[in-house]
Amino acid sequence: MTKNLYQILGVDRSASEAEIKSAYRKLAKELHPDRNPGDQKIADRFKEVSSAYAILGDKEKRPKYDRGEIDEQGQERAAAGFGARSRGPYGGAAGFGGAGARGFGGDDFRGFAGGTYDETVGGEDVEDLFADLFGFSRGRTQQNRAKQPQKGADQTYRLSVSFSDAARGGTKRVTLTTGRTLDVRIPAGVTDGQTIRLTGQGRPGRDGGPAGDALVRVEVAEHPYFTRDDKDVYLDLPIRVDEAVRGAKIKVPTLDGPVTITVPKGSSSGRKLRLKGKGVGGEGERGDQYVVLKIVLPDTPDPALEEAIEDWARHHSYPVRDHLKL
Repeated sequence: MTKNLYQILGVDRSASEAEIKSAYRKLAKELHPDRNPGDQKIADRFKEVSSAYAILGDKEKRPKYDRGEIDEQGQERAAAGFGARSRGPYGGAAGFGGAGARGFGGDDFRGFAGGTYDETVGGEDVEDLFADLFGFSRGRTQQNRAKQPQKGADQTYRLSVSFSDAARGGTKRVTLTTGRTLDVRIPAGVTDGQTIRLTGQGRPGRDGGPAGDALVRVEVAEHPYFTRDDKDVYLDLPIRVDEAVRGAKIKVPTLDGPVTITVPKGSSSGRKLRLKGKGVGGEGERGDQYVVLKIVLPDTPDPALEEAIEDWARHHSYPVRDHLKL
């Protein structure tokens, strides 16, 4: 009997998204093949846990699984033939005339009277199920038809990347649910939440169909001092009062390493200095970096500075709020 996905992760069916994620991370850390080299039993358990999380950790797939619309492998169940609410391998209480059931003569079921329905219910062929229940077979006519190839299910992964790797591009290694590792190319300029599709790296297909795809959802980590707006990078640069008044040459960080900029004399807080081509993207298509000046006063009051400013203000006062019409 197939093990319940909630049991595999060791959580209740009512578990929150955060609880499921926490349980998966704990198990994945314990069972990761890199920590248990050569242990096939542990490797199989790791695959089982990863497959369970690929469904329960997905906001779209989990409700489908809870409703019985997909199985533990993420494949769609053929439950409509016995009633829209059937749960078990024999359709549950709704399997024979329950709410929504149209198993005998209804429009939803197209296999009992020679139609084209060739899915399975709970892992059993529909015709085999009828033979077991009622002691008859209609001649196995379905075996005379060529089964249609079916593409395998897609699998979803989450991949954390640094701000710099997202901005400049790079390569990250992903461990698939099969235990196999794959180097994923991170394109320069990838954004948080963007999905990278790896064709043919999902679940195997059926009856000669192609494999599904691996969908890698990128999660970009925050940077301690850079922020980003599309392809442009922003840096708040603290400067002293004297540097703002007299101007200065200051070394600042960029994605490519430190550079020296010139702060013009008489600069105010909020002034932006542009560094062309120092933003996000590949060669020839990069954005810019903007250095935003922020004048910072000493942490503690300085009597000498106060006296100097007071003397200066007596002779050089100037309007700064006239536009407010106060």
